[in-house]
Amino acid sequence: MKKSPQTNSYSSLKKEISQLLIAGREQAGRAVNTILVQTYWQIGRHIVEFEQGGEAKSEYGSNLLDRLSRDLTLEFGKGFGRSNLFYMRKLYMAFPNSGTLSHYLGWGHYYEILKSDNELEISFYTKQCEKEKWSVRELKRQMRSMLFHRLALSKEKDEILQLSQKGAEIQHPKDLIKDPYVFEFLGLKHQTNYTKGELETQLIQNLQGFLLELGKGFAFIGQQYRISLANRHFYVDLVFYHRILKCFVLIDLKRGEIDHQDIGQMNLYLNYFRKEENVEGDNPPIGIVLGAYKDHILVEYATDNINNQLFVSKYQLYLPNKEELAKELERHLTNN
Repeated sequence: MKKSPQTNSYSSLKKEISQLLIAGREQAGRAVNTILVQTYWQIGRHIVEFEQGGEAKSEYGSNLLDRLSRDLTLEFGKGFGRSNLFYMRKLYMAFPNSGTLSHYLGWGHYYEILKSDNELEISFYTKQCEKEKWSVRELKRQMRSMLFHRLALSKEKDEILQLSQKGAEIQHPKDLIKDPYVFEFLGLKHQTNYTKGELETQLIQNLQGFLLELGKGFAFIGQQYRISLANRHFYVDLVFYHRILKCFVLIDLKRGEIDHQDIGQMNLYLNYFRKEENVEGDNPPIGIVLGAYKDHILVEYATDNINNQLFVSKYQLYLPNKEELAKELERHLTNN
């Protein structure tokens, strides 16, 4: 009489088949995305070459995309609206060499990235999507929050060019810092009476969005992490471990303006972690004091001669002004 397979053996078989199917579908999806992007790039190339064709250009003028959209939609159905054709054209113009197109990014990624007219910004978000494996939703959030501009404003001109070519690379503690951090995902923009505790709780409840804003490599360790010194207890608001830099990252939240006492307190936390929490292989901890406001002169004097890696930055509960940041970055590039 034939024996029935053991439960464990069958479970293993089902698991292996499931993993194969999932992997196969992912590969098929990537292949379809790659073919679709390449096809749209070719369509963009044909449109641009046709527009450059002298007589054809004068004959059809600005009505070309409208006519193409109407005719292609009648023949092939949805997906060929004027907006889509416009971005296919822009895809070719932004990436004239099809070999530079990413195999990870789908058409949805490129559609969002190409909403920018800045070559450096387009290149940055393309590289960053590849490195971070962002979904289209995550990409849209980062572009709305002006991530490229916020990172670029803290760098020199050659560093900005490198940022656009390689994406954001975490090699030094200062590479972690954004100014400002944007917490619009908390939905607190119109609230003025929130407490520090409520802000902290909201960040933990929206940990996925918070980690996306912090950047790559952060692992959450704890909230209100207790430190005991000389029979007194202190509490670090948020503690993370950064797997790339191999160190603890301590974050202290302030409801209003940051003052020198906040910086001194963070320095105490960093000394404690360096001596009591670090184990072999850990690098010195990093401290970030986040407040709604900061006085640059006060921060300069308060952090001068501190040996620890201590940074002071702002947070805001709404998206930054795109036009102002763009103008500021343009001035920054011109002055460097």
